[in-house]
Amino acid sequence: MAWNIARSEALADPDAARRKVLERLQRLSELEDAELQVVNILLDAILMAESYRGARHQVSFLPEMTRSVDHLLRDLAILDKADELAAV
Repeated sequence: MAWNIARSEALADPDAARRKVLERLQRLSELEDAELQVVNILLDAILMAESYRGARHQVSFLPEMTRSVDHLLRDLAILDKADELAAV
């Protein structure tokens, strides 16, 4: 499910990391209810940003907030795997 974007890579070259993510997100149109997934992720991103604002400790409910992101990554990984299998 990982997109192979390491934390060090994202910090060292944020623009390249963003381009890498944008390349993967081009497949959103192939997913069922893509708009709903994106809205859920946007809501989670806003909550994460607000939760970390001024915080000096780990947010305890962060794992629950990343579920929508994990779901989208899983769906996109399935599309990639299906393409790989179709090419064989």
